[in-house]
Amino acid sequence: MSDTVARAARPGGETSTGARRGLMLALATIGFAVNFWAWALLSPLAVKFQAALDLSSFQQALLVAVPVVVGSLGRIPVGALTDRFGGRIMFPLVSLATVVPVLFIGLGAHDSLAALLIGGFFLGIGGTAFAVGVPFVNAWFPPERRGLAVGIFGVGMGGTAISALTTVRLVNAGTTATPFILTAAVLAVYAVVAWLLLRDAPGRVVPSAPLTQRLGAALRLRVTWQASALYAVAFGGYVAFSVYLPAYLKTAYGLAPADAANRMAGFVLLAVLMRPIGGWLSDRYAPSRVLAVALGVVILGAVVQSFTPGLAPVGTVAFLSMAVALGTGSGATFALVAQLAPAQQVGSVTGVVGAAGGLGGFVPPLVMGAIYGHFQSYALGLALLGVVALAALLLDILSVGRPSAARA
Repeated sequence: MSDTVARAARPGGETSTGARRGLMLALATIGFAVNFWAWALLSPLAVKFQAALDLSSFQQALLVAVPVVVGSLGRIPVGALTDRFGGRIMFPLVSLATVVPVLFIGLGAHDSLAALLIGGFFLGIGGTAFAVGVPFVNAWFPPERRGLAVGIFGVGMGGTAISALTTVRLVNAGTTATPFILTAAVLAVYAVVAWLLLRDAPGRVVPSAPLTQRLGAALRLRVTWQASALYAVAFGGYVAFSVYLPAYLKTAYGLAPADAANRMAGFVLLAVLMRPIGGWLSDRYAPSRVLAVALGVVILGAVVQSFTPGLAPVGTVAFLSMAVALGTGSGATFALVAQLAPAQQVGSVTGVVGAAGGLGGFVPPLVMGAIYGHFQSYALGLALLGVVALAALLLDILSVGRPSAARA
């Protein structure tokens, strides 16, 4: 009798396994949220730093974009390392490594742009936690439940909302260092808890091939490139709005920094809540169908917002609709990865796809900052978002929706 059958045959075996899966999923989600909280610390303070250091629109955009690009590219090696060493080692390691730049920025690097960019570069380590959690969670759940499980794990991207809701308030209540010290303490506590409680899934396949060979194999999978393109739009759009929306709302609508941060947090929370729904829907319908609807909503919302309508109600409806669509699309994309990527390559594929999503979030803030600096309007940038979403929709319909093409 196999180990799996034996566990199921014992009284309470399934209940015990289910409880353990739930605990691992909860710990992974918390770790993702805590690291994303750290990853997003600079965004709510971008307006403050712009005023204090007399930054241009492009420099402000660069400041919030640097952690995004580093966290994105870092997911490629971190995902492959997770395939090899497992989440039990990688989650505490990433969390402890993120403590260093958080303290560096908080305790003295906020007085010059160069120091902030250096700190932001290493702050990107926190963004790699995503590539740890997806293969870790994927290994714990059966194929028919992976879409929902990975979607629930994706709720951890709400760590950016924690940052948006607390950072400015903590600075106002204390000093600029306060939110950074608090975040560093939480990261350290999580690293200890993760080391003590996290366990990799029984029977996890550990690849023996070298890292470069495994990455090469992942890059040869068609699903890697399809999911990367889709995630660059879905998650990239989410990241772009989560880091640049406060600056956009302040400039386009004249909102106070705290008000803009609160509205960005609402956008983030809605997108976060929709991510597991996107995974759940993809367990029941084809992920490509869920993605098609989501991308259609993004196109419509981007076109409407390109005219800079009044914030109440049209602008608010446009942004919240895009939040729903981007969250749903992000969940559906990784349901696609969970369904089609070979088990021993999920981390490598996740690293590449996650990098594409993060890079998708890196470019738009720079483009928006440059466009506004040149035209004094964001209309062209939002129109470009609609065009890119349309291209992703065509890819989804013409390629991903064809099973033979997606699996090749």
